[in-house]
Amino acid sequence: MNFTVLFNMQQELDAKIQAQHNLENENLVDRKILALLVEIGELANETRCFKFWSLKPPAHTDIILEEYVDGIHFILSLGLELNIDISIHFEDRESSATLTEQFLIVYEKVSAFKHDSSLSTYKNMFEEYLLLGKLLGFTSLQIEKAYILKNEVNHKRQQQGY
Repeated sequence: MNFTVLFNMQQELDAKIQAQHNLENENLVDRKILALLVEIGELANETRCFKFWSLKPPAHTDIILEEYVDGIHFILSLGLELNIDISIHFEDRESSATLTEQFLIVYEKVSAFKHDSSLSTYKNMFEEYLLLGKLLGFTSLQIEKAYILKNEVNHKRQQQGY
């Protein structure tokens, strides 16, 4: 996955949103963290991995992927808030965690980042989220393509006064 390209695309979208909503001088980190947590919850809801009481199957893969890349948007945006080097390298991790366990790990890492917005906690949070994508069965190429498509949708939404 070409993270430099994704960070640049996110930076352009963030600038548009901040200008359109007069947010250039506001600290948006807490709002972005909350938005990320909400998106993770929406993603978990579509996978239904925790719904032991239900026989209904998960949403279609395309819907799950779209929810997943919504989280990527906010993680990239948080990295930009930290002014990280956009050529950062993320480790390709492996895990024996179940999907439910990985969702809980991601929530923990987002919470850790909320309390310590250092580069190491950011990187750890992003790597665990990427591992979640892998556990969902997504390839880097699928994620990158879906991000690009959703980024275009988000630009259009801003033009339409979303």
